[in-house]
Amino acid sequence: MVLLAKDIMDASFLSLEETVDALAAAQRMVDQRRGYVIVTRGGPGMVSGIVTEWDYLSKIVATGADPARVLLKDLASRVTYSVAPDTPTDEVVTTMSKLGVRRMIVRTDDRVLGVITARNILAIFRPYIDRLSAEIAGYQSTQTPLG
Repeated sequence: MVLLAKDIMDASFLSLEETVDALAAAQRMVDQRRGYVIVTRGGPGMVSGIVTEWDYLSKIVATGADPARVLLKDLASRVTYSVAPDTPTDEVVTTMSKLGVRRMIVRTDDRVLGVITARNILAIFRPYIDRLSAEIAGYQSTQTPLG
């Protein structure tokens, strides 16, 4: 039983055009309870970056910038990490850990399908372990003792 990126991704993610100001974006992030926004250029599939709560803290709050005057394109981290929908979750977790990121975009070509967050991974961890344990226990109970 292998879980794939598409099995744990959140398909309802927040994305906004890079010309939206940081204040409006922050209001949408709060409304949707998101710690990030996928930044697009020229349409929903054209990812140009990602803005996280850390970007707000380091680039607006710490510098005293006016969020109404900062555009997402100026705030976004241009490097975005992504995986294919059929990537096994152990590879996703390993990649996120190595890169030190808490969010991974799931995409096919230029189309964003969803986002995997550390929260998604934590939410599936316990039920997944419980299912694996049940399968192992079921397998062990069908074995005959050696003797």
